[in-house]
Amino acid sequence: MGKKLNLGCGEFKKEGYVNVDVNPLVKPDRLHDLDILPYPFSDGEFDLIEADHVLEHLNNVFAVMKELHRIANDGGEVIIRVPHFSRGFTHPEHKRGFDITFPYYFDPRFLGGFQGYEFKLKKMRLNWFAQPYLKKTVLPKAVYFIGNLTGVILNFLASMSPMLCSRIWCFLVGGFEEIEYTFIAVK
Repeated sequence: MGKKLNLGCGEFKKEGYVNVDVNPLVKPDRLHDLDILPYPFSDGEFDLIEADHVLEHLNNVFAVMKELHRIANDGGEVIIRVPHFSRGFTHPEHKRGFDITFPYYFDPRFLGGFQGYEFKLKKMRLNWFAQPYLKKTVLPKAVYFIGNLTGVILNFLASMSPMLCSRIWCFLVGGFEEIEYTFIAVK
């Protein structure tokens, strides 16, 4: 795979990626406020862009998605992980939660709000136990193990029908922490 971008890396930089963050204390490869557009990258520069729990903090999600479309190459993957609305407001800086309808806005067939740039949805999944790399640093080992195991089971069941889970039974299990979208940029 070619050039890769990790937006909002925080303390979790990824090897082989251009790691971007607004906080100079985490020493990112590129210091940049993701609310300021355009980003300091060329059109079609990246084959893979990941944004792990970033969009929910930003002011204009659709403008950011348009910018990701610009800097992704044609056919490039954009992986977005964000809080599911059922548990999306557990952090004081979250501005929104997301659901299964988010990909509709990037489909030209969606008459209710197509944004003018296309992403094809490759995969969508709900995650009950999200950000294990972070939880491993704060949870006791037994709690981490039980949470992770429970998450694997619930994620499997939710993946059978994300729509049914997101709309009906997710609240029976206390909500899902995360919804993950894998998009393909279409130019």
